Amino acid sequence: MITISTDKSKLDINFIQHFLKDIYWAAGRTIEEVQTTIDASVCFGLYLDGKQIGFARVITDYVVFAYVMDVFVDENYRGKGYSSKLIEAMLNEPELKRVKIWRLATRDAHFLYEKFGFTALANPDRMMEKVISKQ
Repeated sequence: MITISTDKSKLDINFIQHFLKDIYWAAGRTIEEVQTTIDASVCFGLYLDGKQIGFARVITDYVVFAYVMDVFVDENYRGKGYSSKLIEAMLNEPELKRVKIWRLATRDAHFLYEKFGFTALANPDRMMEKVISKQ
């Protein structure tokens, strides 16, 4: 049975870090850094029969803005609609219902997010960023 929970005490930090350390958007993220990001986010654990198989987190002010990050399902469980269930749970989370603007970045999962109304930025020329990377 699939369940999705926002209870951070249920999260398998080692599972999350093991996945993130090798993925393009979080390569090299340490377990301490993973814990810090979890502490500062609304987190969603995806579980199959009590075993964690996926994760997502949202950074938010709970009213104006939410940013979706670190969404993944273990490769052994893909293709079964679990990612869609995870996104649906995030968008329907009661404490996030007032959020007016949701954003995310993806290199390869546009098809997933488009099903939930995400589109390319209407005014990308208004967006800016500052990236600080370790070298």
